[in-house]
Amino acid sequence: MSEPETRWSAVVLGGGDPGDPFAAAHGVNVKPLIPVGGIPMAAHVLHALRGSGRIRCVAYVGPTTPEIDALIDLRVTDVGTLLGNLEAGLEALAATGSAPGERVLVATADIPMLTGDHVRDVLDSAPPEAALVYPVVRREVCEAAYPGVKRTYARLKDGSFTGGNLFLVDPALVGQFLPRLRDVLAARKAPLRLAGLIGPGVLLRLLTGRLTVHALEETVSGLLGVTARALVTPHAAVGTDVDKDADLILAAAHLGSPAS
Repeated sequence: MSEPETRWSAVVLGGGDPGDPFAAAHGVNVKPLIPVGGIPMAAHVLHALRGSGRIRCVAYVGPTTPEIDALIDLRVTDVGTLLGNLEAGLEALAATGSAPGERVLVATADIPMLTGDHVRDVLDSAPPEAALVYPVVRREVCEAAYPGVKRTYARLKDGSFTGGNLFLVDPALVGQFLPRLRDVLAARKAPLRLAGLIGPGVLLRLLTGRLTVHALEETVSGLLGVTARALVTPHAAVGTDVDKDADLILAAAHLGSPAS
C-alpha cells in the first residue's frame, strides 16, 4: 500500500502570556514549558508529530528548551498573538522552499497526550479539497477516554462537540481567509457583531443547538471565502489541552508519570 501523496509541514504554537499564573506556579515562563514526565509538555506534542512519519519540517513559535530544540527544524519568535504567531510560522516554513501543494498542520503545544498515530490518522483523513480543516471531537468520546474531564462543548443538531487543538491549512490560500478569520475572532465575544458577520438566523440556530455540522461548514466557508471543513476525529487527545492543574494531573496519569 503506497503512502499518501500529500506532503505536510507543521507550525507548533508554543508561545503564551509571560504573566500566566499557571506557568509561573510550575516555575516556567509559558505554559508549554511545564514539565510532564520530566520533559516540557510541548516536547510530547513534538514527539507525536515526528512519530507520525508524515511531517517534513517543524516550525516552533515560542521559547524553547534543549529538549524542544532537538525536535524542531525552525525556531520562530513569539510575536504576541495567535494569528500573528501563525503567520510568522507559515512565513518561516515558506522560506524553506516547501513543495507545491504541501499543506500545513498547525498544533498548539499544550496537548501532551497526542500520539503519532493520532496525528497520522488526522492527516490521512483530511479532505484534500479544503483550504481549512478543523478537527472536532464528540463529547461522548472525550468523556469515555478521560472520565471526569472538563471541556467546553458546542451543541449542534448532530451532537455535542469540542474543538480540537489541531487544524490543517493550505498555505497558498491562507492570505485569502486570514483577515476574515481575524474579524471573526475579534467578534466572538460580541453577539451583535458576530450576528452581523454570520447572520442572525445562523447565530440563533447555533445558540439553540439546531445547526448541523454541514450547515456550519457552509457558513464558515462563505464567511472566510474558502472551503472549510470539520473533521470528526475519534481521538480525544486532539481536543484535550492542559489549562489547569487538574488537566496536568490527568495528562501525567495518562502518560504514566507523576505531575510536576
